[in-house]
Amino acid sequence: MGLTKGFLVRLSEGIGGVGKMSMLVFSTFRELFMFPQETAEIGKQLYETGVRSLIVVMITGTISGFVGAVQAFYQLKAISAQGMMGGFVAVLVLKELAPMLTAFVMAARVGTGFAAELGTMKVTEQIDALKVLAVDPIHFLVTPRLIAGLIALPLLFLIVFFLAIGGGFLVGVYLVGIGQSMYFSQSFRFVTFKDLTVGLLKIITFTIIIIQVACLEGFRATGGAEGVGRASTAAVVFSFFLIILANLVLTAVFYFI
Repeated sequence: MGLTKGFLVRLSEGIGGVGKMSMLVFSTFRELFMFPQETAEIGKQLYETGVRSLIVVMITGTISGFVGAVQAFYQLKAISAQGMMGGFVAVLVLKELAPMLTAFVMAARVGTGFAAELGTMKVTEQIDALKVLAVDPIHFLVTPRLIAGLIALPLLFLIVFFLAIGGGFLVGVYLVGIGQSMYFSQSFRFVTFKDLTVGLLKIITFTIIIIQVACLEGFRATGGAEGVGRASTAAVVFSFFLIILANLVLTAVFYFI
């Protein structure tokens, strides 16, 4: 009986969370078209989301190129097709690795930061103070973060893609012995506009998930510093789960339906 009750409580909390998430997404997109926007806050969040994330994203992109090239070499060696390594790495990174790795890194770095920042504002009643001053917290806090994310993350995604190509180039040319011109010609021979579109749509979807989940968990924080910590942890866990689920759905939609 206790297990059944606990399951029902968890189920009701999950359904309530989906409802709150849907309401926040709707309210945020409505505020996107409400002018004027908080340009100073957007600039601040662009710096936090984009510029301060650049180093870790660059390292991630280069290493993903190394890994993709090594995997490609051992897979293609079996059929004596090592010369196609560049195309293998480019397609793999563009459709899967670049959007997923960028999203995971940003969820861990930016998502936790947003959740902690908004959670601190919530438990210290700063958000209530904004409401008293007739300032919409969604317009002032959430929308600038979403706009900054929608600008920064696609650019970071492209940086990851090109650095991964560079990482694969180092492995392919200097370790495997593939010609430079062959590697680059193969890298872009099999990449289509559809692949680029899918990659961009994925990272845009992941961005919305990361920002909305982080802000929602921040708004839901209670219980002082402990509650802020729980909000940050929940933001990462739920973001990772939803990113993987969204990736599955988008892959199925674009390549199997």
